[in-house]
Amino acid sequence: MNRNFLFSVILGIAVTMMVINRLKEEIAMTTPVAEKIPHKTTIHGYDRVDNYHWMRLTDKQKLAKNPDAQTQKVLDNLIAENTYKEARLKHTEQFQEKLFDEIVGRIKKDDESVPYLHNGYWYYTRFEKDKEYPIYCRKKESLDNAEEIMINVNEWAEGYDYFSLTGLSVSPNNRLLAFSIDTLSRRIYTIKVKNLETGEILSDEIISTEGGTTWANDNQTFFYTTKNEVTLLSEHIDRHKLGTSQSKDVRVYTEKDNSFYIGVYRSKSDKYIIIYNSSTLSSDYHVLNADNPEGEFHSFSPRDKKHEYSIEHYKDKFYIITNWNATNFRLMETPDDATSKENWTEVMAHRDDVLLSEIDVFENHLVISERKEGLRQLRIIDQQSEGEHYMDFGEDVYAAYTLTNLNFDTNILRYGFTSLKTPFSTIDYNMDTRESILLKQTVVVGGHNPDAYKTERLYAKARDGKKVPISIIYKKGFKKNGKGNVLQYAYGSYGSTIDPSFSSTRLSLLDRGFAFAIAHIRGSQTYGRPWYEDGKMFNKMNTFTDFIDCSKLLIQEKYTSANHLFAIGGSAGGLLIGAVLNLAPELYRGVLAVVPFVDVINTMLDETIPLTSNEWDEWGDPREKKEFDYMMTYSPYDNVEAKDYTNMLVTTGYFDSQVQYWEPQKWVAKLRDMKTDDNMLIFHINMEAGHGGKSGRFRYYREVALEYAFMFDLAGIER
Repeated sequence: MNRNFLFSVILGIAVTMMVINRLKEEIAMTTPVAEKIPHKTTIHGYDRVDNYHWMRLTDKQKLAKNPDAQTQKVLDNLIAENTYKEARLKHTEQFQEKLFDEIVGRIKKDDESVPYLHNGYWYYTRFEKDKEYPIYCRKKESLDNAEEIMINVNEWAEGYDYFSLTGLSVSPNNRLLAFSIDTLSRRIYTIKVKNLETGEILSDEIISTEGGTTWANDNQTFFYTTKNEVTLLSEHIDRHKLGTSQSKDVRVYTEKDNSFYIGVYRSKSDKYIIIYNSSTLSSDYHVLNADNPEGEFHSFSPRDKKHEYSIEHYKDKFYIITNWNATNFRLMETPDDATSKENWTEVMAHRDDVLLSEIDVFENHLVISERKEGLRQLRIIDQQSEGEHYMDFGEDVYAAYTLTNLNFDTNILRYGFTSLKTPFSTIDYNMDTRESILLKQTVVVGGHNPDAYKTERLYAKARDGKKVPISIIYKKGFKKNGKGNVLQYAYGSYGSTIDPSFSSTRLSLLDRGFAFAIAHIRGSQTYGRPWYEDGKMFNKMNTFTDFIDCSKLLIQEKYTSANHLFAIGGSAGGLLIGAVLNLAPELYRGVLAVVPFVDVINTMLDETIPLTSNEWDEWGDPREKKEFDYMMTYSPYDNVEAKDYTNMLVTTGYFDSQVQYWEPQKWVAKLRDMKTDDNMLIFHINMEAGHGGKSGRFRYYREVALEYAFMFDLAGIER
């Protein structure tokens, strides 16, 4: 064999490999096309055709070791989408790595929470350098005493792609620890019990639960909530006796209305075990003396169809926060041996401009958490003198709320404070002297100067005349010339209010010239309960148009322009993004829809899908024609049409229990088929995670780095 021939062979192989690699790259860059298989359903005389119904799998199919033909077809599509994502964003991989290192680099690796005292022990959580999971600890009586590690989650999590350990509950005698684990991200937990004196894991194992446990005072009995493994509804409260099998457990309560969530907890006074039942429109409670675990729970007050309230025990009475003849809630009380509504007396009247949210009860003080003019307030009332005052937080745009306050006999309130530019702070406040002690402020490794950033509160005029607040932060030097990049965020559902709080992760945006804006749209409770009612059911469209009107204000005031404005929302906030995209895609340079709830009609028609029956009063029940017709006006999947959209990044988790993976999968497939533009549509599927993404302290930030890199790439920011 001569050298020329050998050289020709080698050259030929090299050329062939180059061609093969190029073909692989071209295949990877080919836009995935999902097969259309029409699936026809008829409702209210209307024929609906879903071409991507085949993408839905059962849990059994997803977990099968040998996938059937349908499962393989779904997996092939998801793999093709992930491959396409990696090819389209390959040029950002180094930037993603830099962003990830930057984000986690700001997090203190060997961190520790502020200890709190309960029942003779100081409890705290700490993290060790380079470890993903927490270590739960305590010290007896004094912080100078030896540390006792209750659970090192890092040891339990070894070998799992996903791991969650939660629901820690210590028995009244301090000797036993109940906890729960989930290794699939379906939020179905198995309860275990540890003897804290010997370190032994007891034989007791309770499967298919919500995860929490509530001990009775005998230290041998606890109550827990069981879960339907298909619908994920909380259905029953069971009683367990240590040393017995789950099959011997006693069912003490069954919820027959599948629009309710249920659970069980222990009153702060330690006197009662309390079962709660809550739906979108009503709530009620059943109580049992914690000294008598085998007794019968009794109804606190008969359930009303549209009555929401919460209870807190204090000495010989209950406090009640109720919306009975009080849209923004009022405070009432009743003797603990006469709890029906006819016995309630008013303590604090309803106010049209103030939402009463929560209370914290102490021996000599009552702390009222309120929301006024869009911001949280903490109101301190002396139980003896009835004197009161509001706490002053010293900033105009902030979030403040009470933290762990388990002791009755104290004049110290522990609360948290944060703002868009101020890291989260844990503070002890003397309710008598009004003095504050800063216990801890979250450390930003590498340093953080709040004065380098500016925060503002803007107000957009909605199309119906309402004023919608916008909280915004940017680094000083940001120019309002229409060329600034802005990321606009909102949620806008369930009455959940997004307060302006600090994020060290967000510094990677701000320090690269982005501004970050929170639109406090209807569907939240920014301005009290009416703000929520005006953004749900037949008023849901206000949520979407509020967001659009906020975007228009940011453009009008030259914070940004349509070529520099980005939008992000997750879960129900992903529904927001999907609806906004159908209404006004031209306003945005790019959007990020994170685990988005977009197939509204199909999901709300199917009671076997988790959360469906609980949420008919939030979105509507499409089996009712009037509600179906209204939902059809905004359902993102149903309103995709042949037109230009914008650049999009859509994410999901294959094991998501809250918004099933097939919703964004179907949506992306339909968008690919119908949109008329050449803008990017990237679909990222985490094949090991659920609704909250990857487990662990740091791995989640891989996906944040992906999201940021997607935006920076569109904004022309390369480092």
